[in-house]
Amino acid sequence: MRISVDCMGGDHGPSVTLPACQAFLAAHPEAELLLVGQAEALAVARDWPRCRIVEASEVVTMDDPVEVALRRKKDSSMRVAIGQVKCTADQPAAAHACVSAGNTGALMALARYLLKTVEGIDRPALATVMPNQHDGFTTVLDLGANVDCTAEHLLQFAVMGSALVSAVDGKPSPSVGLLNIGEEVIKGSEVIKRAGELLRQAHERGLINFHGNVEGNDIFKGTSDIVVCDGFVGNVALKTAEGLAGMFASFIKQEFTRNILTKMVALVAMPVLNRFKRRVDHRRYSGAALLGLRGLVFKSHGSSDALAFEVALNRAYDAARHRLLERVHDQIAATLVSLPTTAEPAAVADVGQAA
Repeated sequence: MRISVDCMGGDHGPSVTLPACQAFLAAHPEAELLLVGQAEALAVARDWPRCRIVEASEVVTMDDPVEVALRRKKDSSMRVAIGQVKCTADQPAAAHACVSAGNTGALMALARYLLKTVEGIDRPALATVMPNQHDGFTTVLDLGANVDCTAEHLLQFAVMGSALVSAVDGKPSPSVGLLNIGEEVIKGSEVIKRAGELLRQAHERGLINFHGNVEGNDIFKGTSDIVVCDGFVGNVALKTAEGLAGMFASFIKQEFTRNILTKMVALVAMPVLNRFKRRVDHRRYSGAALLGLRGLVFKSHGSSDALAFEVALNRAYDAARHRLLERVHDQIAATLVSLPTTAEPAAVADVGQAA
């Protein structure tokens, strides 16, 4: 398996991506990496085994508008890295998957422009897992790729999420929840109400397993296997959860370090505290899949450290190794025939700017 890495993306660039790549290679002796970026920044990795440097002269910053990434920076590390997974009729792809921690909006736009979407899918969606009370995970999408969505888009997200969970977790009929401000069908915006109608219709036709409306706390209760929402709401929910986990960890540390007695108690409780810290560490859930494309692209947080970026590399590697692209494509194609379609132009639609 060969992974293409945008080494210049994110808040920290090569200072984070290169150590993560080195750790990933040590843990996966059969993997190969294409390190994409500016030659001088990647010089330290020139002699690494199972690595090849692919030079790119430009960098898409976290503040760059989408049009800059698309039209002006045509030799950016992000664009070149995504291009490595593009397959043509006469030439196979150079890499099986791509990983970047760069600007989400730019990544979405470039991936859609270069790789194109699967037939019947209007917009790709970012999907990742979040921990729940059942000692498992809830898959949530979209997490920031699409700020404004129609009801039909949310239905397509439900189909893509179902295909992802079915392929990765082996669940033949994963349940889908629609994120709303209440469980009642009369609640929510007109888009959410319409999406609920479409999802119920799809459920009646056996295309998806629609649980119904769910609320924000249901993500962590594990009420449904999948939670569908637009990118604005999903990104806010994700960042809120990360902030809450960080606050809890900080509070616990403060309480256990107040005096000598609490410090002694902390020593006894240390194994439990370490397990708790590991379970709520958002870095271990890094690596969102950009679903709906004709290629595997994974997005790591812009603020990722080496551990988080390595986790994203691991997710991309596992997805490629398990032929996720083909399996998801086949399941999507099998259900899209019966889904309502939207008429969006071929040009890039509105995309989120969440980093």
